[in-house]
Amino acid sequence: MRMARIKLTGESAVYHCISRIVGGQRLLDDLGKEKLVGILGKLAQFCDVEVITYCMMSNHFHLLVRVPVRVELSDEQLLAKMAAFYGKKGILTVLAQESLQLRGKIDPDIRESVVSRMGDVSAFMKEFKQRFSRWYNKTTGRFGTLWAERFTSVLVEDSMTALRTVAAYIDLNPVRAGLVKDPKDYRFCGYAAALNGAAAIRQGIMSFVEPSDWGKAAAKYRMVLFVAAGSANRSDKAVMDPQTIRAELARGGELSLGQVLRLRVRHMSDGVVLGSKDFVNEMFTRHRDRFSTRRKDGARPIRGVPIPGICVMRDLRVDAIG
Repeated sequence: MRMARIKLTGESAVYHCISRIVGGQRLLDDLGKEKLVGILGKLAQFCDVEVITYCMMSNHFHLLVRVPVRVELSDEQLLAKMAAFYGKKGILTVLAQESLQLRGKIDPDIRESVVSRMGDVSAFMKEFKQRFSRWYNKTTGRFGTLWAERFTSVLVEDSMTALRTVAAYIDLNPVRAGLVKDPKDYRFCGYAAALNGAAAIRQGIMSFVEPSDWGKAAAKYRMVLFVAAGSANRSDKAVMDPQTIRAELARGGELSLGQVLRLRVRHMSDGVVLGSKDFVNEMFTRHRDRFSTRRKDGARPIRGVPIPGICVMRDLRVDAIG
């Protein structure tokens, strides 16, 4: 049974969002993935959402985004955003410009239709998915629903440990899928984009690694992705395959974070809330009405795949490793 999403209002929050193509069909080719990345960048800038990292796969995508508190914008600021996003000749832009000229302010209904998409992860994801669906169906001559059900999201503690863990998990998607041995070679993930100069993603990665210099930050994050015998950091380095990793976990062996994150850990997508024990328990207390009276606290360990300092709210007792 799926547990309802938890999102915060009136405060900044980080979310790991996942959405899948209907029926699990592998419809996203390179052009489609590029379009997703392009829409994501423009929409995030419009909504003032910070994209920490992402990964576009052939039948689903992952986003790690920081959604800030909605800031009140002046009419001039809002109009400038609209012109940059919709274009100067876009319908909403033109209507806003006319109302500002005739009445000295942007009409309330126009303002609300625009600002309602800011500071809300659900509105952001709805706009993101709809914009891509319209483009995809028009381009391919397809019609009907593209995305399977609603998107999944996990509320992630805005801490270095939690962000580093989830970001690495996302950027390692193509490695887990066997598409590449090194995520830098998969151009539709945030890590590769940052290495290729994407300033916004560099800023996102630098938010959870200590160095303020990108070169040092990139090196430190790469160590998270390729710790010890995790995978081929160098061409001559041995790779520990998923079967070996599972066997080592089963016998209680201690593995590096880089090794563990080469498995599909369901908690990363279905854990509802992820972070330190204190953070998860705080979110449980704040949303107590969503849980049975028999439940006394929120924090649960990630069964079978221990990650130091990380707990989740949803206890996945069976098939924790997908």
